[in-house]
Amino acid sequence: MPQPSKEPCKKEACDIQACLSKNNFMPQRCRKVIEQLQSCCEKCEYKSTHCASVSGLLKQITK
Repeated sequence: MPQPSKEPCKKEACDIQACLSKNNFMPQRCRKVIEQLQSCCEKCEYKSTHCASVSGLLKQITK
């Protein structure tokens, strides 16, 4: 049985990096994975270092 990660939302943050790399660093093209990170951060009450950047990313995709 896998142990829970000490760093919640790491997978989602890595998914965003991969998406941004594939899409010329255009956050608008990665809306779905950014929203998944947002959801993860809400579930863990933002107790992940990976949640610090989510608000900035959300602002970029709404422009």
